[in-house]
Amino acid sequence: MKKIKIKTGDNVKVITGNNKGSEGKVLKIVSDKNRLIVEGVNMVKKHMKPNAQNPQGGIIEKEASIHISNVSLLTSSGESTKVGYRMDDNKKVRFSKKSNEVI
Repeated sequence: MKKIKIKTGDNVKVITGNNKGSEGKVLKIVSDKNRLIVEGVNMVKKHMKPNAQNPQGGIIEKEASIHISNVSLLTSSGESTKVGYRMDDNKKVRFSKKSNEVI
């Protein structure tokens, strides 16, 4: 299993697939399957049975997961970049390989 360099709350851009070009915040990471859920990306319709929270039931739209290899991390300036790790003052930090800034 590959090390996941994207964390929950990061802003990412979809670089391949049906949602190419979409940007959003990472809501959840499914590390054992190397997938993540991005806010507002890869929306699917799901049929819901009536329950206590939703007494009507019906069809709802929710985000489906996409593979980590299909997204790229966005820097604070809004450009996509690869992620690296380095030691700063005995602390391991993530940094942008494009702009060399700490993420």
